Amino acid sequence: MLLPTTTYRTAAFVEAARRLGVELTVASERPSTFEGAQPAALLTLDLAAPERAAEQAAAFARRHPVAGVVGVDDDTAVVAAAIAGRLGLTGNPVAAALAARDKHLQRLELVRHGVPVPRFELHTLGEDVTEFAARLRYPCVLKPLRLSASRGVIRADDPAGFRAALQRLGRILEQPDVAGCGDWASRVLVEDFIPGPEVALEGLVVAGQLQMLALFDKPDPLDGPFFEETIYTTPSRLPDRAQAALGACARDAVAALGLREGPVHAELRWNERGPWLIELAARSVGGRCSAALRFEAGETSLEELIIRHALGMPLPSLEREHQASGVMMIPVPGAGVLREVRGLATARAVPLIEDVVITAHPGQTLLPWPEGWRYPGFIFARGETPEAVEAALRTAQRRLGFVIE
Repeated sequence: MLLPTTTYRTAAFVEAARRLGVELTVASERPSTFEGAQPAALLTLDLAAPERAAEQAAAFARRHPVAGVVGVDDDTAVVAAAIAGRLGLTGNPVAAALAARDKHLQRLELVRHGVPVPRFELHTLGEDVTEFAARLRYPCVLKPLRLSASRGVIRADDPAGFRAALQRLGRILEQPDVAGCGDWASRVLVEDFIPGPEVALEGLVVAGQLQMLALFDKPDPLDGPFFEETIYTTPSRLPDRAQAALGACARDAVAALGLREGPVHAELRWNERGPWLIELAARSVGGRCSAALRFEAGETSLEELIIRHALGMPLPSLEREHQASGVMMIPVPGAGVLREVRGLATARAVPLIEDVVITAHPGQTLLPWPEGWRYPGFIFARGETPEAVEAALRTAQRRLGFVIE
């Protein structure tokens, strides 16, 4: 299991492995102080260099046989593909994982295969924007090529707004955690803004075929200028025709990118012209959001499905539980240092709320979007209808108070 030290996903995957009785090796980019005492359970890999990581994994596998590999974010999905290829395990071709990670490469492949995507063009931060800002179609959206969680994604409505957005995005791409990551950090994707409701599709690719696990509505409009996500609810309230078209669009995108095995998370929009593929990642949903999904009458987690598939174990029913469910990624209330979170008990007492999880810690700096990309926490709810779930999530959020300096 490729688990970077910054991921939220560790607990969910470790618990899934425990439930399945699977021996788990956790590989991350930094050595653990316990690695020497548990050489089969902990491993350090160069996650920034997929081919080197694959060689390191092959050396490890000669001492401790490996039966499957899973990455949990965009970068480790590429590393997992390299390791799977090196060890002959279930996984994606490296080229497909690379195309899923890079927004421009992804757009090129999708257009080549006729998948509906926004009109787009690639620019560099050093360009003179005077000419192309005047000829762009507005509104448009500026995106970094590889950042996740909508970090750095900004809408512009006119040439002046475009110039300001490009400068702001440039400052984000100059941050220390980004600037040294390669040439992509100096490039910007500019694409048409697509109006209409946005959904998130969670799926599992098995032998090249996408199995749709859930379609999440995003009840809050994502019209910009920034694109911090808040609420996901499922099942979707869109008409059956729209849901079928969105699923078909995602399947076409999976085929276009050449993805063969493993989880996918896709963002799509729907309007009078039909479905639009906005993003597709070769990983499962980020943060703690997977806790909103249960399968096989509520007995199986998303992480269990992913591990089962990677190991070639029999898959249980991929049908989601019958109850509606949802998660709120708690919006960042303002920039500053978190000192305290109040109202947790009253928020958890709201009917239908299953849990309120605060992942930020006192003393942590919170940054709103587009500079930020980390939520202070998550709220989970289940109920008879997605409308009731949404209402419970909003009520619970109103009971929380963040003390920020």
